[in-house]
Amino acid sequence: MAAANMEKGELMNQVKQQIALANAQEMLSKMTEKCFKKCIQKPGKSLDSTEQRCISQCMDRFMDAWNLVSRTYGNRLQREQYRSMDSVEEMTS
Repeated sequence: MAAANMEKGELMNQVKQQIALANAQEMLSKMTEKCFKKCIQKPGKSLDSTEQRCISQCMDRFMDAWNLVSRTYGNRLQREQYRSMDSVEEMTS
């Protein structure tokens, strides 16, 4: 039974890692698309200094926003977990 629980835990960790990877890939794809549309007026062989600066700032803002949303969402999930645990405790008391 302990081996089955360990395998289940390992499987859950693998799934979590795959989800995290998929989220990172999605974020990178969206960031690339949005910043390219915003900053690159005439695609060419290289970026001029204005385009480079715009891309850098756009990526920084996108990452800041992504991190803020992720933290806020994580905090909300924790609050919901605590509330549901409190509800279960009240029901069993």
